[in-house]
Amino acid sequence: MQCKVSCLWKEPLVCKPYRTAVSLHGHTNRSKEGLYFIVEFASRNRLLRRALATQEKKAQYKSAITIDFWKAYWTPPLPPLAAFRVERTQIEHKLGMAGIISLSDHDNIEAPMQLRVVPEARQIPVSVEWSVPFGETVLHLGIHNLPSAQAESILAQFAEYTRNPHTPRLTALLAMLQENPDVLVVLNHPMWDLAGIGRERHVHVLSGFLAKLGMFIHAFELGGLRSWEENQRVLHLAEGWNQPVIAGGDRHGCEPSAVLNLTEAQSLPEFIHEVRKQRRTHVLFMPQYREPFVLRMVQSVLDVIREYPDYPLGSRRWDERVFHPDRHGVIRPLSALWDKPPAFIDLVFAAMRTAEVGPVRQVMQFALAKPEHQMRFLSGNGQEVLS
Repeated sequence: MQCKVSCLWKEPLVCKPYRTAVSLHGHTNRSKEGLYFIVEFASRNRLLRRALATQEKKAQYKSAITIDFWKAYWTPPLPPLAAFRVERTQIEHKLGMAGIISLSDHDNIEAPMQLRVVPEARQIPVSVEWSVPFGETVLHLGIHNLPSAQAESILAQFAEYTRNPHTPRLTALLAMLQENPDVLVVLNHPMWDLAGIGRERHVHVLSGFLAKLGMFIHAFELGGLRSWEENQRVLHLAEGWNQPVIAGGDRHGCEPSAVLNLTEAQSLPEFIHEVRKQRRTHVLFMPQYREPFVLRMVQSVLDVIREYPDYPLGSRRWDERVFHPDRHGVIRPLSALWDKPPAFIDLVFAAMRTAEVGPVRQVMQFALAKPEHQMRFLSGNGQEVLS
């Protein structure tokens, strides 16, 4: 096994031996993103908790709507072609390399199927981020390069398992994917405690998953929207399970992927062969990953809540891209459920937008910046993991 990790700002010539960069795990506006994280965040923030409680009472009184963050969701701002172009532009213009892009929305393949009729994107693979309940948690698997003729059928089988989790069925599905040498299965952000069960419990459940089904996983993801510390834990996890690491951007906003894969391959199947058979990867962190993590997360949120006047009607404002059940349980955009957003939401968003003001952003960059010695990836023996 040969796995390398590089940072472009430390090694500006690292791309020279390679011909291609691969962008995995980007999201489009076809991806439904849960809002249940708000409940967890509010439980730790008294001001937000009180504001939400007030809004819940108003919604119940005015509209007979009970706020349900578990059924509500939001969609990223970029439509499929724009998401594809953001990734391709970074690879071709900033790196001067050929690009392979695999977009993987949550539990649906609408974006790649639509892009396959667009000439400039017709080679895009059919990929998906599958939400996999396992024990007390939910794991995300990036399934890349599904056979297009069977993709809808396979996705239906994934959905059936997600509705009715049963380990033998999961084993059969992963074994089916394993039989196709051109399919790549990545354990996305493995150290993220999505279910909120606590880090120790999550690692315990994750270890049980890997003990039973790890032979069907081809790589662990180092995520472009995960912190240095979390990606460091993924590196140690991969070492412990003797697994390769691979780059996954997990882009939800307009910033291109902060982490890419370098390869000599000229096609996605060739790249997958490098990962699965040769167990060879080279992960490249782009300069934007060096930016303070909190500031990058704020920027992603600002991308989500931004108004896009050139978009089609019904998708320009943020409240047209956030969805919630109405009084009859029918999922509708928030814009159809209120006359205007509550004042406290406007205040929060206005405060966040100050992060885009030049002087404010500079102060935040200085205040939140990590010392250079903390921006390193270390192996289990304490050595820096760099090519």
